[in-house]
Amino acid sequence: MKIAFAGKGGVGKTTLAALFIKALSKDGNKVLAVDCDPVSNLGRMLGVKDADKITPIAEMKKLINERMEASADRTLYKLNPRVDDIPDAFAKKQGNISLIVMGTVKTGGSGCMCPESNFLKALLGRLLLSEDESVVMDMEAGVEHLGRGTANFVDTFFIVAEPNIGSIEAAKKIARLASDIGIKNIVVIANKIRKEKEADFVKKNIGPLSLAGIVPFDEEIGEFERGKAIDIEKTEAYPAILKIKNDVVALR
Repeated sequence: MKIAFAGKGGVGKTTLAALFIKALSKDGNKVLAVDCDPVSNLGRMLGVKDADKITPIAEMKKLINERMEASADRTLYKLNPRVDDIPDAFAKKQGNISLIVMGTVKTGGSGCMCPESNFLKALLGRLLLSEDESVVMDMEAGVEHLGRGTANFVDTFFIVAEPNIGSIEAAKKIARLASDIGIKNIVVIANKIRKEKEADFVKKNIGPLSLAGIVPFDEEIGEFERGKAIDIEKTEAYPAILKIKNDVVALR
């Protein structure tokens, strides 16, 4: 099973991705958690020890230059670098969950980053081709880490949205980007829902997109996102994500 979570900043996609990973791992599945967000918080939310000390793959310039066989000016490089050993070498393991932090390609005065971008895409393609474990990706708002060659391996692309116009419009834009590269099963999760009318607002405004589920507003989750240590499996949000996970598994 290959799953991606995306959404506008602040909607809670990383939290829901972590809950989904926890739910999936409870079935005894090996789960590879892939943090593709520039602000890497997935490891902390999963309770991975020293997650904040993990160096993102995108920042390993020496490794990337060697594998890409980049020229001195970094304009020439391989398109098929070796990446099969990267997960075992750099994934942080906790139980049957492994975490790999991809990082992101920096822009604006940082020089040509094409080798990094292509290396990350090659690595993610390799991860999605893995058949012996489930892969859950916490994406940035866009789909930069994914390419047309890997999009077909994504079983479900969740877009997390809050009940407001800004979040809904961002969800629609992300859906278009995902559709453009060939992702087929794109669905919305309505998050932080306090009242039925808020759920209705999301349903009414997401257009042709399907609603995968509704996650209630949970003050304890808010405390967790602000750094408080809690058992996320005992939150009000967890049963909703568990149901969404079960629905996805049933469709396979």
